[in-house]
Amino acid sequence: MIRFLAPWWLLTLLPVLAVAGAYVWRQLRKRQYAMRFTNVDLLRTLAPKGLGWRRHVSAVAFLLMMAALAFSTARPSVDTEQPLERATVMLAIDVSLSMQADDVAPSRIEAAQEAAKAFVNELPPTYNLGLVSFAKAANVLVAPTKDRSEVIAGIDSLTLAEATATGEAVFTSLDAIRSVPADGAEGAPPARIVLLSDGYRTSGRSIEDAATAAAGANVPVSTIAFGTDTGVVDIRGQLQRVPVDRLSLQELAERTKGYFYEAASVSELKKVYEDMGSSIGHRTQPREVTQWYAGVALLLALFGAASSLLWTSRLP
Repeated sequence: MIRFLAPWWLLTLLPVLAVAGAYVWRQLRKRQYAMRFTNVDLLRTLAPKGLGWRRHVSAVAFLLMMAALAFSTARPSVDTEQPLERATVMLAIDVSLSMQADDVAPSRIEAAQEAAKAFVNELPPTYNLGLVSFAKAANVLVAPTKDRSEVIAGIDSLTLAEATATGEAVFTSLDAIRSVPADGAEGAPPARIVLLSDGYRTSGRSIEDAATAAAGANVPVSTIAFGTDTGVVDIRGQLQRVPVDRLSLQELAERTKGYFYEAASVSELKKVYEDMGSSIGHRTQPREVTQWYAGVALLLALFGAASSLLWTSRLP
């Protein structure tokens, strides 16, 4: 779609329209003058055979050329997708004891690791990617980097622990994002947090405070509620139900303008990561195409000149 970066310059079309109107008016006047002769046959014998429609070709080409130049002054542009070289994704994975539940085969944590590695491979190599694990506290296992092998190794090294500090995972991810070098650019890098969790927050700062901080930093948090409501784990010899806290995760995503997903299998989790990977790292920016209009104007000028020389032996 064509947009104009300086639309006020489209007012330069008004003189072009005025010239076009004057040309049409002049042609109508000529026709009215010619109709004063009642003996049309005599007029045809006295006047040489005209150019017919060809006499208008050069004028039309000239008017179109001026119109193209007028459009070019308004700086026409088209929207293009530009890769975000500083785009940063923080992958936060819940490693609480509930992740050992086997309601997702072979277990929640193993399924999460497999799908997370698939997500890593889907991301363009220009993105920075970091890894955070969280249980009772949140830790940066891999700082934002373009080295995918380091992130894969971090995913493979995940170990389970007690409690679930969902809010701390967001705060820790935001700190890691702020550590990304500016590389000469202004402001914080475009970033997103992808958070996978299967249970209720039991430790650390609240999810509400984390959502406020992420929204203030303009970092969307996309959340994945992973597992089923029938999951159980054996903790110190006692079976405990570990349902998924969908409501809190959905609220976190909505308040930060991220996306909320549910995944109860490896294939569903992979699909979620694929969807998010395709939407993170591009920004729509206008690309000026003034040269297109200037080029069309030049071609129209050459066509008008050539047709005038061909049929009238003079330039228009």
